[in-house]
Amino acid sequence: MAQVTVTIDGKAYRMACEEGQEQHLTDLADQFDRYVGHLKGQFGEIGDLRITVMAGIMIMDELSELTRKVGALEGEVQSLKSNRAGAAENQSRSDELVVSALSELSSRLEGLTAKLNGRVPAN
Repeated sequence: MAQVTVTIDGKAYRMACEEGQEQHLTDLADQFDRYVGHLKGQFGEIGDLRITVMAGIMIMDELSELTRKVGALEGEVQSLKSNRAGAAENQSRSDELVVSALSELSSRLEGLTAKLNGRVPAN
C-alpha cells in the first residue's frame, strides 16, 4: 500500500492509498483544500471542524446535482436507443414495401414489354 502526504488548510496529513493512485489522491486533496480555502475566504476563521463540514456538504451538494444530471442523461440515452430501434424497424418495413413495389412494377413492365413484342407474358 502506497503512502501520500497531502496538505489541507496548511496541515499535512499522511494517507494510504492503492499503488498507482498517489497522484489521484493528491489531486483530490488539492480540490478539497480549494473548497476549504474558498469557505475560509467567505466566512473567516469559524473553526476547522465547521469549515470541514461545510466543505463536505458543498461537495455532497455538487455530487447530488451531478447524480441527478447523470440520471437524466441515462434516461435520455435510453429514450434515444428506443427511438433508434423503432426507426430501424420502420426503415426495415419501408425497405420491404419498396422491394415489393419494385417487384410488382418489374412484373408489370415485363408484361407490357411482352405485349408490345406480341408475346404472351410468362405468368
